[in-house]
Amino acid sequence: MIQTAGNTQTQNPISNLEYDFLTVLHNKGQAIKAYEIYIKDAQEAGSHPCVELFQKLRQSDIEQAQEIRRHLLEVMQKGKM
Repeated sequence: MIQTAGNTQTQNPISNLEYDFLTVLHNKGQAIKAYEIYIKDAQEAGSHPCVELFQKLRQSDIEQAQEIRRHLLEVMQKGKM
């Protein structure tokens, strides 16, 4: 993508698609970290069903983050999927 500023042209360092994947990956990383706190809180409350749910949700986010990372790598290498 090229943007024109006056008579000069500059190329964006990353594409919109790369930015989108980076943003989603960052958000997943924050969620994964937050689940550690939620799991601890549920453990302290003695709520095993809540511990299990938070662990399941955390694992799902980890798997999604791995998939996002694979897509990001391909987009960075090829410019698209």
